[in-house]
Amino acid sequence: MQLSVRALSKRYKTGDGVSGINIDIQKGELVTLLGPSGCGKTTVLRSIGGFLEPDSGDILIEGQSVIQLPPEKRPTSMVFQSYNLWSHMSVYDNLAFGLKIRKKSKAEIQSAVEDALKLVRLSGFGKKYPAELSGGQQQRVALARSLLLNPAVLLLDEPFSALDAKLRHEMREELREIQMKTGLTMVFVTHDQEEALSLSDRIIVMNHGRIEQIAEPQRIYDEPASLYVASFIGKMNFLRGVAAQESIQIGDIHLPNEKNLDGQVIVAVRPEDVQLQFIAGDHPSLAGKIKQVMILGHYAEVTVDLGQLGVIRAFLNKDRVEQLHTGKDIYVSISKMIAYPHEESY
Repeated sequence: MQLSVRALSKRYKTGDGVSGINIDIQKGELVTLLGPSGCGKTTVLRSIGGFLEPDSGDILIEGQSVIQLPPEKRPTSMVFQSYNLWSHMSVYDNLAFGLKIRKKSKAEIQSAVEDALKLVRLSGFGKKYPAELSGGQQQRVALARSLLLNPAVLLLDEPFSALDAKLRHEMREELREIQMKTGLTMVFVTHDQEEALSLSDRIIVMNHGRIEQIAEPQRIYDEPASLYVASFIGKMNFLRGVAAQESIQIGDIHLPNEKNLDGQVIVAVRPEDVQLQFIAGDHPSLAGKIKQVMILGHYAEVTVDLGQLGVIRAFLNKDRVEQLHTGKDIYVSISKMIAYPHEESY
């Protein structure tokens, strides 16, 4: 186990913070801490890096406790949202600085810096200054600087959030490629679910200072452990239903009661698991009226008003929506859903 966080707690005077955080990360894993602002993800990351002192708990890296060590003595390196490059230094000097402190020889430093620049696709940029670089290039330099320290765990605090959408997507791909090449263990903080789903070996979903679920991206998406995770990850429909014995009833539809719930429930349905038909068909369905059709590139999002049951959204291929228009009668069926107790909040 490369990194273990054990019973970590840190509370601020405002009452915010984290408590009872337990995480185990294996060597070579890229694990993302995901959640909204204020959920505690950055508190956990900064505690691992030594920038915050926890109230209780322990942090082990490669089996050794680092809880008493200052940031510079820990086998970690942090990439921040702001690039934190020295503007008066060239790219080469920014990268060489940490190696000089470690008393590396001139030849070793030159070789290491050139290798790092090549890894982040900035070969030949050594003589440039930060002001001459784009935001994406500056973030690459910041990443290269952290990689040069050869950390046991690389910590990344929303490093791409200041970049535009296209560049952010490119940087994700490059980070994943670098991680696979180097085999580095990485802990990545983000509030962007798409970023987490595309990057991670595992995702840790946080809410109000505690962990809601730790799992692989596909499992987080397909089997959210709580109503909160279901509401936070991807687009989701929520309908009220009634559970009794082996089935859950939503209007005229009966679906399997896999969790053996009883009484009022909240049913979560992904838009891609919603089917629309012009006629009722042989299987039970919900009658509704089309409220809105939005073309979103290669697919369309169709919103259907189900009356007292609320509204439901479906994702359809854009070629299938030519006959769909506002006010048209439609029938809705559901191929897959997850139910949660009505008392659960999100």
